[in-house]
Amino acid sequence: MTRSKQIFTALLILIIVTAIGFFSQIVTFLADYSWFKEVGYTDTFIKQIFSKLYIGIPLFFILSFVVYLYLISIKKSYYSHMSIISNKSEEKPINAITIVGSMFISLLFSTRIASSLWMEILQFKRSTSFNIKDPIFNKDISYYVFKLPLINQILNILIGLLMFLFIVTIIYYLILASFKKFNKFEGFDNVRNINDFSNFKYTIENVVNLALNQIAIIGVMFFLVIAIKSYLASFNLLYSPRGVAYGASYTDVKVSLLVYRLQAIIGIASAIFVIIAYKRKKLRTALIGPILLIILSIGSSLVESGVQNFIVSPNEIAKEKKFLEYNIEYTKKAYNLDKVKEENFLAEQNITMNDILKNEQTLKNISINDYRPTKETYNQLQSIRTYYTFNDVDIDRYMIDGKLTQMFLSPREINKEKLENQAKTWLNQHIKYTHGYGITMSPVNEITPGGEPNMIIKNIPPVSSIASLKVTRPEIYFGELTNDYIVTNTSEKEFDYPKGETNAFTEYEGKAGIKLNPFNRLLYAIDQKSLKFLVAGSINSDSKIILNRNIKDRVNKIAPFLSFDQDPYIVLANGKLYWIIDGYTYTSKYPYSQPYSDSGINYIRNSFKVVIDAYDGDTDFYLVDKSDPIISTYSKIFPNLFKSIDKMPNELKEHIRYPQTLFDIQAKVYETYHMKDTGVFYNKEDKWDVAKEARKGEKESEDIESSYITFKLPKEDEVEFLLTIPYTPRGKQNMTALFVARNDKDNYGELIVYKFPKEKNILGPEQIEAKIDKDPEISKDLTQWNTGGSKVIRGNLLTIPIENSILYVEPLYIKSDSKNSIPAVEKIFVAYKDKVVMKDTLEDALNAMFKGTQDVTLPDITDEDTIDLSKDELIKKANDIYKKAQESIKNGDFSKYGQYINELGDVLEKLKEPVM
Repeated sequence: MTRSKQIFTALLILIIVTAIGFFSQIVTFLADYSWFKEVGYTDTFIKQIFSKLYIGIPLFFILSFVVYLYLISIKKSYYSHMSIISNKSEEKPINAITIVGSMFISLLFSTRIASSLWMEILQFKRSTSFNIKDPIFNKDISYYVFKLPLINQILNILIGLLMFLFIVTIIYYLILASFKKFNKFEGFDNVRNINDFSNFKYTIENVVNLALNQIAIIGVMFFLVIAIKSYLASFNLLYSPRGVAYGASYTDVKVSLLVYRLQAIIGIASAIFVIIAYKRKKLRTALIGPILLIILSIGSSLVESGVQNFIVSPNEIAKEKKFLEYNIEYTKKAYNLDKVKEENFLAEQNITMNDILKNEQTLKNISINDYRPTKETYNQLQSIRTYYTFNDVDIDRYMIDGKLTQMFLSPREINKEKLENQAKTWLNQHIKYTHGYGITMSPVNEITPGGEPNMIIKNIPPVSSIASLKVTRPEIYFGELTNDYIVTNTSEKEFDYPKGETNAFTEYEGKAGIKLNPFNRLLYAIDQKSLKFLVAGSINSDSKIILNRNIKDRVNKIAPFLSFDQDPYIVLANGKLYWIIDGYTYTSKYPYSQPYSDSGINYIRNSFKVVIDAYDGDTDFYLVDKSDPIISTYSKIFPNLFKSIDKMPNELKEHIRYPQTLFDIQAKVYETYHMKDTGVFYNKEDKWDVAKEARKGEKESEDIESSYITFKLPKEDEVEFLLTIPYTPRGKQNMTALFVARNDKDNYGELIVYKFPKEKNILGPEQIEAKIDKDPEISKDLTQWNTGGSKVIRGNLLTIPIENSILYVEPLYIKSDSKNSIPAVEKIFVAYKDKVVMKDTLEDALNAMFKGTQDVTLPDITDEDTIDLSKDELIKKANDIYKKAQESIKNGDFSKYGQYINELGDVLEKLKEPVM
């Protein structure tokens, strides 16, 4: 066989062996590539894969070459010291071990670096300046976020490599010694016999003596790396927890910084001592450096403690004042709290009936429903079939007749776990039951006479009472519960929705999916570990496989290096359904910024949002905060991943929300960092707490949940969709401020804190809850309703500004103990000043609270009767109205009684008509 044929055969064998050895990875790559191509993010996928190769492959060859030369130098040194004469046949096993060992060490370290540091390396290369410098070293924040972490990790890997090379050096000498070779001085007593393993200690001593040259080189490099690490460690003082606030303190700057500099100098000196020790063959000289480092460590601890206790502590405010200012300034910048607008809220508490009537749009959007019981009601009344689930209830706003109206809405997803066991076949799970269907929507402020949410979109197919809110594309192929792949366009029709005693069927018409040609059928049969792709007769050349349908998995698959909110929300726009997911960038490396809780995060931005088409699966990433250097860096690395927010369709842009996750973090940080004066900050004199409330009848309180509320801000003319949370002074229950995030149009993202007068006592949420519980009449009713097979559920207590005053509203639900009972809003609490009223409706409660010449009337945005109801629903509605009427007559409320009787008559008339 010719040499060229031998080379060709060897290469062919290598390719076959590689293909077999990496078969699983090759299949995964091909399957993923096809999917990324389908969703339009091939560049992102290739960048992720090949960035690791671009880094790993050159690094592998460079390391292999360097380690190989290092081992060859060891072998030459050994042969020289042992006066060994070798021949080619004896060298073959040693050379093989040398080459394989070099490649193994290089593969180990290059793989680790490429797989774990590829993103850090790309960020290092493409870093974006923050245009903010730290106050101690005067370096841009980008140095700490993008560069220093990578440098430190590489230095740690270098230390590991040097330690590994030390062990390899000893082992390699032992391997060399294990091969018996001709020694031209053999027979002379003064020649070291390293091959004699009868005395292991003697052998090791000989090996160490022979390896002194290499050990010296490793030692020099080790101490030089330690010197560099000591110098860089000084930058970590910017994250020191030692002082009265996070970041470098007086002691850190005056003492610890000098210590790190001395450690760096001693590290360099230690490397020099190692060289001197090697030249003079004196081990003790090499120990001088480590001994000095130990002495410095002990001495510095004593000095730092002394300075802190005897210089700083007696005059702490004066010594730490400058550093407190740094902490306040940089923490605010890191959490975007430096842009918070502070406004005084007079809290005059002088609401009149005229004020109530003037703020009809605010009152009309007060949530007399709570999203948790609403979810339960949706699942009870609108699931239709056992396999449908409303996984979550979202809060959003829609324009109805030109007015901003706050809504609850939830998608009806298919939950295959709820299929009967015998129905959980491959055919059903992957071909038949492919999608959820439609949404349910209800205004937050409307309930039926039975106390349930007034659903303006409901049923299957979706029926809407609002012309502008029609659902024309109700199928949900991508959602929070769509965890399985599906195969569409088969000879089997998909289940669409239940239709009376039969079912409606459909065929997918969307763009999503990968064509199952013969190659792809084989590919995905292997990838999904299912032979059904090959044997199912229903799959044909038009069939498509749709993968990664769970929207959280989908975005994580496309961009695993980004972070996403765990609460996506559904949006209805132009008759179609879309998901919006908030995205975050964060770091724990922002100098002087106080970390949030135990997470270590001390910088965060809601820098992008993701929109996913629930039918087609189109997934778009939109930049909403271009000022964020972290997202700008990602944009440089992945130029085709993000779109400008300007390219988001207006009908979707109207529904973007300031995320609760970010707002809650900012609210917790702002508890302390609203204080500007360092003296006040030092003593925490004006520290706030997020207001608390008792939950579910428990004695212990917890932080009140931030709420999306629609109301008119002071100095504004129109109501807005806002995210709010109230504050109380630390350790007290009265309200001291209201924190607000704006959501609408040009004001999106603006943060305002309304500060209440310190000389006024404005009751806080916990005090209002206590007043409700202590009211004799209310307490008696609550006790009565909580017995006899029923249970009281208290909704969220809402804090609502009206003009320059504060109003509280809370719904009360009653639910029977029966398994499938539905929680119903029975009463509404309204609290103002020190007075609490409980009535059947919000209108009644407001009229009772603010008695005037004119009653409050809040007309519904929709007429329930315009929605087609089934006969059973009409009967239930009539029964609910009758109960309300009876309760009204008992209470002597003849006006309400007459209203309910009229409604009952309308329903009874409706029952006479044919019901579809």
